[in-house]
Amino acid sequence: MSNIVRSSMLLTGATFLSKFLGMIYLIPFNALVGAEGGALYSFAYVPYTIMLSISTIGLPLAMSKIVSKYNALGDYETGRRMFKHGTNLMLFTGIISFLILFFGAEILAHGFIEENSSNTITVADVTKVIRMVSFALIIIPAMSIVRGFFQGYESMGPTAISQVVEQLARILFVLISVFIVIKVLGGTIATAVGFATFGAFIGAIASAFVLILYWRYRKPYLDRQLEHQKFSSNHTTKDLFKELFSYAGPFIIVALATSLYQLVDQFTFQRAMIAAGFEDIWEVALGSINTYGHKLVILPGTIATGLSLAILPALTKTFAQKNMVMVHQQINQALQIVLVLVIPAVVGLVALAKEAYGALYGLEDIEITGTLMAWYAPVGLLFALFTVTASILQGINQQNYTVFSLLGGLLAKVLLNAQLIHMFGAKGSIIGTALAVGIAVAMNLWRIKIAVRFSFRQIRKRTLLIGIFSAIMCIVIWLIKLVIGIFIDYEESRLGMIIMLILGVGLGGGVYLWLAYSSTLIERVFGGRVPLVGKIKGKLNKLRARSNK
Repeated sequence: MSNIVRSSMLLTGATFLSKFLGMIYLIPFNALVGAEGGALYSFAYVPYTIMLSISTIGLPLAMSKIVSKYNALGDYETGRRMFKHGTNLMLFTGIISFLILFFGAEILAHGFIEENSSNTITVADVTKVIRMVSFALIIIPAMSIVRGFFQGYESMGPTAISQVVEQLARILFVLISVFIVIKVLGGTIATAVGFATFGAFIGAIASAFVLILYWRYRKPYLDRQLEHQKFSSNHTTKDLFKELFSYAGPFIIVALATSLYQLVDQFTFQRAMIAAGFEDIWEVALGSINTYGHKLVILPGTIATGLSLAILPALTKTFAQKNMVMVHQQINQALQIVLVLVIPAVVGLVALAKEAYGALYGLEDIEITGTLMAWYAPVGLLFALFTVTASILQGINQQNYTVFSLLGGLLAKVLLNAQLIHMFGAKGSIIGTALAVGIAVAMNLWRIKIAVRFSFRQIRKRTLLIGIFSAIMCIVIWLIKLVIGIFIDYEESRLGMIIMLILGVGLGGGVYLWLAYSSTLIERVFGGRVPLVGKIKGKLNKLRARSNK
């Protein structure tokens, strides 16, 4: 179990760092291309993400599962055989996906926006950025299979390192190319964003290079395993592919969920905003929701879901052993880890929405973007809960139900999105996403309750306590803003926003952590004393003792 947690923590750390870098680089990116560039960027990345999920069809994670299974049996040849076939398949699907996205870019562009004289973004611009990002599909699916193969050997280093290198290479290319296009050559925002989206291809090349180095280094060891193999399962390739695809299905659902909700926005947002009389701000609003704000919203859930998902391999094992008492404990812990970490983060982001957006992306249109940030922040909790509940359903062999929950939520988004935008403006799309993800989470929780007769009694009690502590934290933040506001007009300058954000996060978050630790809430959720917090508390006690002498 410790090895599983250690491996999951490594991947969680790499994923968090990757997402954090993905948020930080948007600060200079926003300064260069603004809200228009943010909206244009989202038009490219959402269909690209969906095509990437479809082209990989969940096989990388399924590959790790099948390699791990046959390695445990001492059959290393089967894993290597599936790795070879899987890589060839991913090269094929990647090329097909590239061709579909490249040649279908103009059709998508016409679906996303309506040509309008008041628009600064044109169909030609959207077509260009979609085509530029599509090149990454040639490499990434096959590269993902390599990551899955190493994960099957419980080796998370190749995935973690390649993930971070990919993000760094992409970010460097994006910022350098956009700066040259805008500041040196005096090019258009559309051209700059086109190069920015092409950064995905550059990042993929860098990541593939890292994985090739790992493969060359590990291959002699892998070959020795083959030479000493004494058992072979002798499955046909057809049977192995059937098994692989049976594992792959549920992984697609989780990967597609967020992008599908964003895709509905892209097909409906511009037209609905213009019809509602908001044609002047639709680009600012879409960029702040789907590009800039989204990076902030999903960040709090990254660590929480990583820690929570570390429990799930053990959940699969205990469920197979029919140890229902332990199954209930593990489900409780997985859900509570998300709640104890994400609820205060969401509450804090709501309280500091303008400060967070203004500090990172500037004060331009802050009344619009800050308000949208405050509305969007709570959806981050729902995204995290959907990821974890879908994985729990997989652990208790109910993975097919995630298809129904996702479709239920997606149907609500499709039916209500335009109407909600008509009623509430840009906030309507956020309300539509919240309803959609909320429906999917509720359906997943209901299925967990029915499938294993799970009781949410303890979770309700802990959630109430977390809510009380978060409310106290919110009051502290409000008092800090009140006091600081006497001395600094922080809402009028970016530096003031940064100072307020640091103080609010530091002091407000500190109060929440102190309350959660002192009440033993953290200890009960994580199943033991938390060493880092314990050390900090010990040092504070020593300092207090010295001062009293």
